[in-house]
Amino acid sequence: DASSYVADASRAVGVAQKLVNPELKAQFIEDTRAEYEIVRTRNANRKSKPLLSYPAACERAPQINFGDYTPPKPNKLGITVYDEFPLETLVDYIDWTPFFISWELAGKFPRILEDEVVGEAATALYKDAQKMLARIIKGKLFNARAVVGLWPANRKGADDIEIYADESRSEVLETLHQLRQQTNKPAGQPNYSLADFIAAKTSDSAAGKEDYIGAFAVTSGLEAETLAEQYKADNDDYNNILMKALADRLAEAFAECMHTIVRNETWGYVNDKGLTNAELIKEKYQGIRPAPGYPACPDHTEKAALFRLLNPESNAGITLTENFAMFPSASVSGWYFSHPESKYFGLGKIDKDQVEDISTRKGEEVHVMERWLAPNLNY
Repeated sequence: DASSYVADASRAVGVAQKLVNPELKAQFIEDTRAEYEIVRTRNANRKSKPLLSYPAACERAPQINFGDYTPPKPNKLGITVYDEFPLETLVDYIDWTPFFISWELAGKFPRILEDEVVGEAATALYKDAQKMLARIIKGKLFNARAVVGLWPANRKGADDIEIYADESRSEVLETLHQLRQQTNKPAGQPNYSLADFIAAKTSDSAAGKEDYIGAFAVTSGLEAETLAEQYKADNDDYNNILMKALADRLAEAFAECMHTIVRNETWGYVNDKGLTNAELIKEKYQGIRPAPGYPACPDHTEKAALFRLLNPESNAGITLTENFAMFPSASVSGWYFSHPESKYFGLGKIDKDQVEDISTRKGEEVHVMERWLAPNLNY
């Protein structure tokens, strides 16, 4: 069997199409091997760029003034579980552009449907997707499940976040270990860490500030895996892949929908239910929901803390593999930050001094963290 790594899950369908097609598989493998050889040569000749020392990067943290800011207290602390969430509600939250990208059809939705090159293929695919989506909703073929948690939290040191059992803040449930950008940026451009967006336990500007953090895990359901396997058993590769692609879109839509509910109700720090789908896609709202394994927090092992907090296995039917992948694959998880200045960013490359620091903070061997953070290492 052949396998291939994709940097973004939205591109997995296109790769899967080629791997299951005997006529395309051999050429794909040959092209991939040639591409990887070019990458190996390029990486061998690439010189690492000097980075800031980790202490220097910490000194360049963004100057967020918590002194004049009161962190919003959630309306409901602790865990909230959702079962059999209405699938029809999720349709309005679907971002269709990544759906077409997963089929290697480039272009933004809905303009792609009228594209001179791929418009005809995109329109046919969209019609098939709408038919299958209608059947999924009418037959309630998926069970959309979610678990959301909101807890008191404060930053500890430069890059750790303590999550507390209750408002007394005396019992630490989990400590999240964040990473900081070490790129030597021009003057005035800070080096970000997700920990920057949480008020410190003690500091001149944030003494006594009681902050909060959230976590979530959502899935469009194990049923999608079963239905896709049925198509595969019938040698219907097209509908197998279409089913998986729609499950992915519904899971992402569920994450967007749940974030809206958290912002407006469960946490309740804004009133932005009037945002359009286009505005949601452009993230025209306060707060972020970064996921472990993605650019701002590329450490997949942080999912372990998230799963201990939320218990998605029991609460949503989501399990975590030994490699920190989620099953069902159409699942999304991450953290909630509410601060108005919170933003997404890419960590970029980091040096060994920070790897050694986070290894100490996590109580892990350096070589283990180097394996997990290999794409981000500057050495």
